[in-house]
Amino acid sequence: MNQNTVVPLLIIDVQQAFHDPSWGNRNNPMCEDNIARLITTWEEANQPIIYVQHVSQVPESLFYFKKDGHLFQDFIRPREQDTILTKQVNSAFIGTNLQELLEAYQAKSIIVTGLITNHCVETTARMAGNLGFGPIVVSDATATFDRRSLSGSLILADVIHDVSLANLNEEFATIQTTDEVIAMIQMKAVQA
Repeated sequence: MNQNTVVPLLIIDVQQAFHDPSWGNRNNPMCEDNIARLITTWEEANQPIIYVQHVSQVPESLFYFKKDGHLFQDFIRPREQDTILTKQVNSAFIGTNLQELLEAYQAKSIIVTGLITNHCVETTARMAGNLGFGPIVVSDATATFDRRSLSGSLILADVIHDVSLANLNEEFATIQTTDEVIAMIQMKAVQA
C-alpha cells in the first residue's frame, strides 16, 4: 500500500447502551462480528481506526457519562495508537476534531460502521460526503431498531436499515459489505 494511502475506519457508538431492552427488536445480529473483522483487518494493514463514543450529560440518557451504557461494548478494545472521539449529538463531526483528523490523514475515503444506521451512522456519513471524504458505509457492519411511524404503525428494523442505506447510496456515500471492504484493503496492501 502506498504510504500516502490512508483509509480510516470509523466505528460509531458501539456502546453498552444499545444492549438495553428498551430499544426493542434489532436487525443484523452479525453487525458486531463484522465490525470485529474490520478492526482485525485494519490493525493488520496498519491503517487508522477512529472510535466514536456518544457521551451524554443528561442523567436520564442511556449514554449518561456516569452510567455503564456510555462504555464501549466488550469486544471494542482501542489500542494506544487508535483515536477515541466523544460526541454529544448525532454527527461525529460536531464538537469533535474529526474533520481536522481526516484532513491530516489526507483521507480520500473513510469506512463508516456502527450504531445505529438511521441516526449517527447516516448523519455522519452525510456530513462526510458533503465534506468530500468519500464515505463507504458498510451495510452489514451497522444495524438499527424497529420504530413506530407518526401514525403509530410498526416499521421493521430491516426496512429502516434498507431505506437509510438507499438514501445514502450514490448521493452521500458508497454502500459495500464487510467482505467487499476487506477485499479492497487487502488488495491495496498487495499493491504496496
